Amino acid sequence: MFLRKNTGPVSWIVVFLGNPGAKYAGTRHNVGFMTADEIGRTAGVKIDRLRFKALTGAGTLGGEKVFLMKPQTYMNLSGDAVQEAVRFYKLPIDRVIAVSDDAALPAGKIRIRRNGSAGGHNGLKDIIAKCGGDNFPRVKIGVGQPPHADYDMADWVLGAFAGKDKELIADAVKTAAAAVETIVAQGIDKAMNMYN
Repeated sequence: MFLRKNTGPVSWIVVFLGNPGAKYAGTRHNVGFMTADEIGRTAGVKIDRLRFKALTGAGTLGGEKVFLMKPQTYMNLSGDAVQEAVRFYKLPIDRVIAVSDDAALPAGKIRIRRNGSAGGHNGLKDIIAKCGGDNFPRVKIGVGQPPHADYDMADWVLGAFAGKDKELIADAVKTAAAAVETIVAQGIDKAMNMYN
C-alpha cells in the first residue's frame, strides 16, 4: 500500500464508519474505524485532524489524492460529516468510498458494491439521505449474525469480537484496506473481481 502526503486536489473521499469513543473500540460496528487505523499504520498517515465533524487525514493512495475520514458524529449521523466534505471538495457522491460492517455477511467476508440500498445499515442510510443518493462504492466487512434470532441486533453490533472472529476480522481489515486502494487505483470492477 502506498499512501503519502500530497498537496494536489482531492479526487476521492474514503469514509470509515464507526462510533467514536473508547467504549466502542473493537466492536463489530467499528470495523470501518479499524480499517482506517490499518491504512494509517501501514502508510504512516495520522487520521487525527478534526475537520467536517470527523477525524481526518490526507495522502496519496493508488496514485490518487484521497481524504480519509472517521466521522465523530455516531453511526446514525455519519452523513453530516460526509456531506460537509463532499461540499468542500466539490466531489460527486460516486467519488466517496464507504467502509462499513455488514451483519448479513459471515465474519471476515468482504463484499464490494458499486452502489445500492443501505441494507439496514444506519450509517449508510444517513449518507444516502444527506448526500443525494446511493451511487457510491462500499467495502463491506462481514461481522456475522447474532447466535440466535431473538438476540438484539444493536447489542450484537455494539459487542466486541471474540475467539475465531477476532482473527478473521484482523485479516478482513487488511483485505478491506487493500480493496480500498484497488478501487482508487484500478476501479470498482477490478476490486469486485478481486475481492467479492
